[in-house]
Amino acid sequence: MANIREIQTRINSVKDTMKITNAMYLISSTKMRQARKKLADAEPYFYKLQAEIARILRHMPEVSNQYFDSREEIPKEERKIGSVVITGDKGLAGAYNHNVEKAEEEIMKMPGHHKLFVVGELGRHYFVSQGHEIEQNFQYTVQKPNLSRARIISETLMEQFNNGELDEVYVIYTRMVNAMQVETDTVKLLPLHKADFLPKETLNALADVYQEGMVFYPSTHSVMANIVPNYINGMIYGCLVESYCSEQNSRMQAMQNATDSATKMLDELNITYNRVRQADITQELTEVIGGANAQKRK
Repeated sequence: MANIREIQTRINSVKDTMKITNAMYLISSTKMRQARKKLADAEPYFYKLQAEIARILRHMPEVSNQYFDSREEIPKEERKIGSVVITGDKGLAGAYNHNVEKAEEEIMKMPGHHKLFVVGELGRHYFVSQGHEIEQNFQYTVQKPNLSRARIISETLMEQFNNGELDEVYVIYTRMVNAMQVETDTVKLLPLHKADFLPKETLNALADVYQEGMVFYPSTHSVMANIVPNYINGMIYGCLVESYCSEQNSRMQAMQNATDSATKMLDELNITYNRVRQADITQELTEVIGGANAQKRK
């Protein structure tokens, strides 16, 4: 059994660790609240864009746009698939990064030629260690998700999609289901599907219903060409902020679990400390009494 000094050193070490985990919990809590506010402030604008796309498609379902081109003539084995993988720059967040990496590995099992666009240093380290080539790594984006960084990502993806360098684009991110649960999700960003904005049964139901008149200037195609890139940018921004919130939430839970474990460890160490201390006191008393009895016998 360890002596009192070793147990006291261990107790002090656990207490110092608890201070760190508590501080990290509070920091993550503050960051998550700030990020949720940013997302809530921006969501109405992008929801409105989505509604406008649906409105245009409702009036003119035959309208064409390059971002709605599914390129079905390209065989699955020859399709170029891009994946935006959003991980963290830091660990200590439970299974947050691991789940995203595993979701991307499932995407890479699909037939076709895959390109990796990684957001987050841990994701970059992981895929490099697995021997995967990274098309582009967007640094300094995870810890400060904003519209300008989202626009850089979306413009890169749309440029490659328009040039035929990509036929499909997926985003692998983590979203918050509730305050206690996060979930890794995969979203197909490009090409867009009209059914996602306006289901087929809705179009059929509105076929014989009078719709309000709309005038598109200079043309319907030009209007869609301006709205859709902003919508895609908003999707990227939403995924970045959701992932950031989920990372902070996962870290909060991990730090809370670490603090709880440290509390239990302290309880056990205190019990051990008291037992060792009691044993030492008993031994000292025994030695004193034994010495006193020896003196009396003399």
